[in-house]
Amino acid sequence: MKLNELRDNEGAVSERTRVGRGIGSGKGKTGGRGVKGQKSRSGVSIKGFEGGQMPLHRRLPKRGFTNIFAKDYNTVSVGRVQKAIDAGKLNASETVTVEVLKAAGVVKRVRDGVRIVANGELTTAVTFEVAGASKGAVAAIEKAGGKVAVLGAQA
Repeated sequence: MKLNELRDNEGAVSERTRVGRGIGSGKGKTGGRGVKGQKSRSGVSIKGFEGGQMPLHRRLPKRGFTNIFAKDYNTVSVGRVQKAIDAGKLNASETVTVEVLKAAGVVKRVRDGVRIVANGELTTAVTFEVAGASKGAVAAIEKAGGKVAVLGAQA
């Protein structure tokens, strides 16, 4: 079999029915919508309507809330930082900040800051200036000879 011999099975693909193309087509005049009523008109979408019965999304109880003050951090693993250093995208001698990580392509967009997590291994001594870091990440960074400065932390 060759690429130019590939095709769908017989009857697998059917032409779409073109409605509203004359009475003789069998799908003319009302175009398969029946007669009168809201659903025969254009622009109708009754999503979630259950014929007057209380819809499911209103029968179920409300749960939880959204904290409007929650911070949205970028999480970066120490392994990802090490990979960027090995690839030459990050300079280990300069302080690693959000802007440096964005310029290196480690994070796509700057949110409310970066939080370092301990996933992977760090072998280079690097100084971090970030919004947060997990205990494991701090231990891994200090083990490699680096330092972590957490921004906005109460001393």
